[in-house]
Amino acid sequence: MNNISKEVMHVGEMASGAQLTVPVYRIKGREGFPSVYIQANMHGAEVQGNAVIFQLLEILKDTKVNGHITFVPYANPVGCNHKNGEYTLGRFDPITGVNWNRMYYFDESIIAPFVEQYKNAQPSDIQAKFKQQLIDSIDKKLQNNEFGLTTGQRIAYQLQQLAHQADIVLDLHTGPISSKHLYCPEYAQESASYFNIPHTILIPNVFSGALDEATFCSWWSLQEALNKVGNTFSISSQTCIKESFTVELGSQEQIDLAEAYQDALSILTYLQRKNVIENPSLKPDNIKRYACYLKDYKAYYSPMGGMVDYLAEFGVPLTAGQPLAQILRMDNYGDGEPLHKITLDYDVLPILHFASASVNQGTELYKMFTRYFTL
Repeated sequence: MNNISKEVMHVGEMASGAQLTVPVYRIKGREGFPSVYIQANMHGAEVQGNAVIFQLLEILKDTKVNGHITFVPYANPVGCNHKNGEYTLGRFDPITGVNWNRMYYFDESIIAPFVEQYKNAQPSDIQAKFKQQLIDSIDKKLQNNEFGLTTGQRIAYQLQQLAHQADIVLDLHTGPISSKHLYCPEYAQESASYFNIPHTILIPNVFSGALDEATFCSWWSLQEALNKVGNTFSISSQTCIKESFTVELGSQEQIDLAEAYQDALSILTYLQRKNVIENPSLKPDNIKRYACYLKDYKAYYSPMGGMVDYLAEFGVPLTAGQPLAQILRMDNYGDGEPLHKITLDYDVLPILHFASASVNQGTELYKMFTRYFTL
């Protein structure tokens, strides 16, 4: 049986002096295998990831683990507790208004001087030195910021420091009302098929503040820069695997332990393929997998206010002209048109929709794949 250690990480303080803390669980593996970092619940209402981490820990008690694995449920103690009546908010920092998952750090200016110094180095040396530089850069942000940090930055940087110690990073999220989908760097497209997740969004090498980007963009940028000067360093080799994903587990504000068990098996199937664990019985499900590039992942905003009947099913191709939704306007009943059907002029694959039936004009109704293809 694997030993699971626990520590409590202090990530901030409340006005009363009470400590903001995050639990950190670890399973110790062996050197020479990929290490993994998994976190959940950075957004307050996105709670299913905590149930998945529970199931992962339960399964891994009796599974052969090769690489070190670190788990962080309740990654954002402020967001977890940000309630308004019966609803959990916690998507945005209530003080600054910034999305909690847009506060991570990547400074692309570190790449060029590092490449100049290590352009002739061996892959193992490059990997070790750059990893340490990433960890040190976050430490400097935490320790040497004369103007201080926001609550969100302090939480995000401490989480990112843990993530930089790993080779594989999985950030567990959910949508409002959503299908399961995966944000995957373009270079790791093959790995998307190792998860039992039917929908994949392929992300370019562009940093916009999210954890997956903060961890994979640095390594992808390094690889590209080294390759330009003739060093064949690769982050997709057997000796150097660097992959990061945002794993969207369905809908927010609910947990389902039975479904979490299946999600845990999906993650473990991927980790089995990456040699982090050993369980040959875990194989990817034979399902149809759709993908699109991030630029083709589109939001549709409501053309009017009203009450929405969401008609389009997730994961089912919607051909041009088929109804996406219909909007009820009872204020028009008797002297106007109370029911308005919404259709599109092109084929889409619906992925998620807004959580409420009551919408203002301009509310994001659906997010959907356009120009999608099969993996």
